[in-house]
Amino acid sequence: MEDLQSIIPEGYPADRPLIIAGPCSAETEEQVLCTARELADNGIRIFRAGIWKPRTKPGGFEGVGAPGLEWMKEVKETTGMLTATEVATKQHVEEALAAGIDILWIGARTSANPFAMQEIADTLKENNADVTVLVKNPVNPDLELWIGAMQRIYNAGIRKLGAIHRGFSTYGKHLYRNMPNWHIPIELRLRFPNLPIICDPSHIGGKRELIAPLCQEALDMGFNGLIIESHCDPDKAWSDASQQVTPEILNFILNTLVVRDSKQSTENLTLLRQQIDKVDNDLLEILSHRMRISREIGQYKKEHRMSVVQANRYNDVMRTRVKLGEEMGMSAEFMKTILLAIHDESVRQQIEVLNDRIKK
Repeated sequence: MEDLQSIIPEGYPADRPLIIAGPCSAETEEQVLCTARELADNGIRIFRAGIWKPRTKPGGFEGVGAPGLEWMKEVKETTGMLTATEVATKQHVEEALAAGIDILWIGARTSANPFAMQEIADTLKENNADVTVLVKNPVNPDLELWIGAMQRIYNAGIRKLGAIHRGFSTYGKHLYRNMPNWHIPIELRLRFPNLPIICDPSHIGGKRELIAPLCQEALDMGFNGLIIESHCDPDKAWSDASQQVTPEILNFILNTLVVRDSKQSTENLTLLRQQIDKVDNDLLEILSHRMRISREIGQYKKEHRMSVVQANRYNDVMRTRVKLGEEMGMSAEFMKTILLAIHDESVRQQIEVLNDRIKK
């Protein structure tokens, strides 16, 4: 995907992140137009609204359907804003294209289904569509599935293509509605540097009070834009009321964000980066030394018929090292991840020693 085209509308400020905003769902003509006018008055150039709403369980509000596309047309005519909506089927794509929708996004449930993605891709190709298509990450943290979904759209001839990071589902109660797992979109950026990535803080947070910090975190990591749910009367929204903000609050959030200068020269970082390189080399030497000791331990365990994994020792190491790491300014989650990786490699090294002895 080297020849991707810009998804930034003509005349859009080059020094600002792309902002797409609007209600979770198009509910009524009055609600759509009221929200759009307020957003436009606050400088928003792209209006989003869900016309078709996939719900986890039947019986909930599943969108107004095609009649809502007429309201989107009116938004475009009266405010000059570009319009965006979610599509999940061949019919959705055809009706959205016929209504002149400028940006189509594909939701997390759909992007996880290769058959659905291929149907959408084929429909776009059949209609010679010249629209921007944004693909949300699949529900589960599967980078290859996300990439595969976008490649299907790219192979259909779409070059105005981008990704939306909306977080990943997880079991149980957490701070976030969907876990950010920032390392996954970062890995996507490393693989495809030209691919625009937009953050969806509304679906990651699930609560309006989390939107501002999530927006800032995304911009700090170099995301190209934000897609945020905004409603003229959020508390009365027919879907996802708790994660929507008024256009006025959205304007306040956007005005408080710090946009980093991605074009700033990095020459002054050279000395610091050299220090990082040296520390990394030292870390590798230390890890190599640790693994040599692990192999010696494996030899000892073999000779004394001991099991490789010693649960009490593992729990003690995790407890003491995590606490020590926190005292040194590192998060417990980071320490657990690092220590688990080191432990797993140490076990692998010991098992290799045992296998070598058996072969002999």
